[in-house]
Amino acid sequence: MRAVVTGSSAGIGAAIARTLLAQGWAVTGFDRTPASIVHAGFTPVTVDLADADATEVASRAAVGAQALVHAAGVMRVAPLGGLDAADGQRMWALHVDALSRIANHLVPAMAAAGQGRVVLIGSRVASGVAGRSQYAATKAAMVALARSWAAEVVARGVTVNVVSPAATRTGMLADPARQAEKPKLPPMGRLIEPEEIAALVGFLLSPAAAAITGQDIRVCGGASL
Repeated sequence: MRAVVTGSSAGIGAAIARTLLAQGWAVTGFDRTPASIVHAGFTPVTVDLADADATEVASRAAVGAQALVHAAGVMRVAPLGGLDAADGQRMWALHVDALSRIANHLVPAMAAAGQGRVVLIGSRVASGVAGRSQYAATKAAMVALARSWAAEVVARGVTVNVVSPAATRTGMLADPARQAEKPKLPPMGRLIEPEEIAALVGFLLSPAAAAITGQDIRVCGGASL
């Protein structure tokens, strides 16, 4: 069984790739930076997902994978009056456009084969948070895509779900572009660990999760309460 994992070189994507490899999956990692994983079952593909043509080429080459996990992403924060159109366009390109291009190739093949799993890494801010409107909008779009696709393929053995973390301990928290706004600790008193996200993704890709589809599952340490 092969899974395509985007954003596999760092953070949540890398944790997911390592978890799936440990579970016996072969993993194809899409990332624009050099691979951080060395494993016999891991195949790195260097691709900038903000490049539509390159994404199409990589996606066509990956047709036949039984799972897709879209973890690639970037966060830019700004209030009204300070929104940057280029930042908004890049987040849309990575979170929505690239995802749509990849899924457009991989998911129909899964449905034709009668089995498949898709998990999108969203965010609990998708319902809206001050200062994160552009980011929240792209993550909300991911939920809409997931629910729509889930309805299309539910009868053909393919599930599509979103996993939405609260603040997670990744390099994204150290990005200079978001230092004006520090992450808030969830009520449980610590950041979410990438491996905790990866564990849920691993379950959602398993046969035991066949009845779970079209859901936005929050891993938030109580932040949504």
